[in-house]
This record gives sequence, C-alpha cells and structure tokens, in this order.
Amino acid sequence: MNNPLNRVVWSALTSRQSRISIGGARARRFDPEISPFAASKDNSAGALDALADLIAPNDAPVFLLQAEQIRLPDTLVAEKTALGVLMTERVATTAKTHDFEISALSDSDIPEMLTLAELTKPGPFTSRTPELGTFLGVKLDGRLAAMGGTRLNLKGFTEISGLCTHPDHQGKGLASALTLQIASEIRARGDTPFLHAYADNHGAIALYRKLGFEIWDEVNVAVVSRGS
Repeated sequence: MNNPLNRVVWSALTSRQSRISIGGARARRFDPEISPFAASKDNSAGALDALADLIAPNDAPVFLLQAEQIRLPDTLVAEKTALGVLMTERVATTAKTHDFEISALSDSDIPEMLTLAELTKPGPFTSRTPELGTFLGVKLDGRLAAMGGTRLNLKGFTEISGLCTHPDHQGKGLASALTLQIASEIRARGDTPFLHAYADNHGAIALYRKLGFEIWDEVNVAVVSRGS
C-alpha cells in the first residue's frame, strides 16, 4: 500500500482537509487564502493537466511538496526548487520545565502572528493559515515572542509547522518547548507528529533530532506558476 507521506499534501487534501480544498479526483489545492500548497494524485499526464487547470495566469505561486519526483506539464514553470526532509517523531520526548507559559492563540492574535511570520519567514503564512489547525504561542512582556502550530492533517499523521521565534527572544528554548507541546497534543489524538525542514538546514535538523524526530525521507519542493 502506498505510504500517505509519499504525497503528503495530496493525502491531506483528499482526507481530513478536503473541506478547504479546491479541485477534483486528479488534482487539488488548498483555498489560496489559507495556504498555497497544491498536489496532483500522481505524475500521469491527466493529473498534471488537472493541476495546471487549478492555477490561473495571475495566481500567486503555488507550492508543491512530495517525496516522489515532481514533474510539471509544459504549462507550469518552476520558479524555485529545493530538497527538503520529512521527519517523523520516533521518540516521545518530555518537555523540560520552563518559566514561560504556552497558550492557545486565537483570532485576536492574528495581527501579531502575521507580524512575527513576516519578520521570521517560517513559511507561507496568511491571516487564514490558522484555519489549518491549532496554533500555540509564548507571550513575553505582553507581546508574541514565539509561535507554532499544525498544518497538514491526514489520517494517522499531523504536521507541526509555522515554528518561529522573534529575534529578541531566540536562544531561550521557546521553539523547542512549543514543538514538544504540539507533538504531545498530536500524540494525544492518536496521530504521529511530523515536520519538514530544508535538507541544508543542518541546525534545524539537529535540533529536531534532539527532540525525538528522525528523517523519514527526502522530499522535493517546487514553487510553480502558470507559464506565459
């Protein structure tokens, strides 16, 4: 049986997150106001043409992410490609005691979340990205210092994403604490936590290993748009 992590975006779009997807049986994308990720069912010509049909000439670039090789029809152009890794939790790690509070973020926090995401660039993030899942944060001196949440959600697996810390508060263990808290909540629901990192981000990969994650496989990333 094909592992759902091979085409993890497709697996999410056709299962738990199908309600916020656009498309059909061969290709789908998230509502672009929520997330720029899209996927085809496979690399067949029909599926790739269906993917292209979901992207209009004036649309913002779409993100593709999968372990399988990315192929594009002639109508789509890759603006950027990269190699990443998908890491799954192998060892449940207990969070260390810390002197800050982790709390759930709400709609009232979205302006600060957007500001922090724009400053730290944790990945695609819009005012509606929190609709993908639960987001937690740490507030210090009354301001959002760090945050993280869940993004891709499929049967048996939930992705940890959007982890970022304000430069003024880096080195305090905020991101690590958030990662472990989110992972704990995912496990409590019966899912396996997973996350992504760029393959050349050795610091992040080393940190995630310390937190109990191991590389499941390499993944391909492409940012694509409709060709002229």
